[in-house]
Amino acid sequence: MIDHTLPAWFEITSFAVMGAILLFDLFMVVRRPHVPSTKESALWISFYVSLAVIFGMLVWWVANDAGLNATELSLQFYAGWLTEYSLSADNVFVFLIIMSQFRVPRKMQQELLMLGIVLALVFRAIFILIGAQLLESYSWLFYIFGAYLVYVAIQQLREKDEHGSGEDNAVMAWLKKVLRVHPEWRDNDRWRVMVNGQKFLTPAILVLLSLGAIDLIFALDSIPAIFGITQSPFLVFATNIFALMGLRQLYFLLGDLIDRLHYLGHGIAFILGFIGFKLVNHALHMNELPFINNGKHVEIVPEIPTWLSLVVIVTTLVVAVLASLARTKREEAAAAKH
Repeated sequence: MIDHTLPAWFEITSFAVMGAILLFDLFMVVRRPHVPSTKESALWISFYVSLAVIFGMLVWWVANDAGLNATELSLQFYAGWLTEYSLSADNVFVFLIIMSQFRVPRKMQQELLMLGIVLALVFRAIFILIGAQLLESYSWLFYIFGAYLVYVAIQQLREKDEHGSGEDNAVMAWLKKVLRVHPEWRDNDRWRVMVNGQKFLTPAILVLLSLGAIDLIFALDSIPAIFGITQSPFLVFATNIFALMGLRQLYFLLGDLIDRLHYLGHGIAFILGFIGFKLVNHALHMNELPFINNGKHVEIVPEIPTWLSLVVIVTTLVVAVLASLARTKREEAAAAKH
């Protein structure tokens, strides 16, 4: 069993720095609300990705200095971060659909996005704390987590882009009546509006509730996925925080690509299915009965190494993006002929 305990000073410092970065992003939204350009979004995303790469190197350096398995821990971080980041990208696509269905004004999208990111962080923190404690006490839960991820992967392949979070569903209709929501957006009213002497909430409250519901669903999916890669609570927290960094900018950058990345959902489904299999495999490895051959203990179910998980995740994402771009190119060529 790998020792995941990194020095306390490193974990505390890391959380302080990551928290400061997220607070800075929130401060920027409050201080200077605007819709970032494609160039600005790309620069910020590059900055956050670079931070994640550097952090993985720091994990290796600190772990190596502490006499831990530095390579394994750093690979776990990179594999976990890529998995969580791909799930965050899928999350962004659902955010785009919600914003479009509710016809959210561009000037309101920044604020709602940031609130959605805060909710995502809160939900994931809760599930990480619960999941880490349960897995430490009941290793058989790996079977349930693994089976659940395989189920989610199959559902994602079947449903594709059907998310059931639209403005016209029965739950939203009920909330409109209960919360007294005015159907129209007003220029100067973000959360409350006065109409004919009566106070109403704006549709922003429905958007926030929708984002919160989606965050909850994605937290239920992403936490079992990351525990399939690492059982270190610190690395689980770190990968989720880095995956949420730059999510606001990623939203505006991917806005024009929502119809182009046709196979990203398929790639994410494959990754979830693979990690689900890895979780079940890990449970079998931990709970297998000892098998003795000629006086030697023989592993019936070997562990899937982290480096192989990283290769599978990276390859899947690259293939999904390239296949999507190839399909888009074919469709544009066909449209040009007609």
